[in-house]
Order: sequence, then C-alpha cells, then structure tokens
Amino acid sequence: MNSDESHMIRAIELARQGMWRGDGGPFGAVVVRHGEIIGEGWNRVLATNDPTAHGEMMAIRDACARIGSFSLDGCEIITTGEPCPMCLGAIHWARIRAIHHGFRVADAAMAGFDDREFHRQMALPPSERAIPSTELCRAEAMELLRDYMAIPDRRIY
Repeated sequence: MNSDESHMIRAIELARQGMWRGDGGPFGAVVVRHGEIIGEGWNRVLATNDPTAHGEMMAIRDACARIGSFSLDGCEIITTGEPCPMCLGAIHWARIRAIHHGFRVADAAMAGFDDREFHRQMALPPSERAIPSTELCRAEAMELLRDYMAIPDRRIY
C-alpha cells in the first residue's frame, strides 16, 4: 500500500468513527504535506449544528491551526468523497495543490448527499440561480474596499 492509499484509509477510518458516533455523514479527510498528515477531519454537521463542518473543512481548519498558517500551499487533501462546491472553494483558498477522493458526487447522491444541484447552480450566472443575488449599498461597500486597499501593510491572502 502506498502512502496516498494509507492516508485514504485514515480518512475512511475518521469518517467511519464519526459516522457511527452520529457526528455526520461518511466524509473524512486528511491534509498531507511532504507525505505526513498535518490535519485531520470528519463530517461534524450533526454534532455541531454547523452546515459548514464538512470533513474537508475540518481537516483544513485542523491543518492550519497545527502549522499556524492560513496557507496550505504545497499540501494535498485526501477525502473520502469528491468535494462539494463549498469545500472545493476552501481547498482553493487554502492553496492546496491536489485533491484525491474516494467516491464521486453521483455516488454520494445515492446516500442522500446530492451536491449535483449545487454544482449546477454555481455554474449559472447569479441572476439565474435559485437563490437570488443582488447588490446592496454598493457605494458604501466600495468605500470599505478602498479603505482596506489603503492599508499600507495589509497581508494579502
């Protein structure tokens, strides 16, 4: 068994333990840097009443806390299921370089975790999405943005 496979087995183990505890669905993840696990997580949506507590999100939070950085540049994430749009966004924001997943979005749908509509909605222009998105107080928001851009030593992330 290679290291990616052993890391996937760990992600599956985390998901299984959380699933049987009633924490959430069959989703576990590990963040790996240079072959070593630096973050672990499993779905805790039910345990925390937090819809963002997906396995990938928890693993990213754990890894960032452990290394003391918001950037996971150079890391990979190994996750039991193909990431939903939220987790995919977090993976990109964390600068993770590769994703390895076990089951697919369509597979998860068979168990009641149907992300296909979310993926479809994200591909639509905002005006065509099921949840409307409109601008509000744009001038004031732009002033806030300009104020932020004027901070000379701001950290870009």
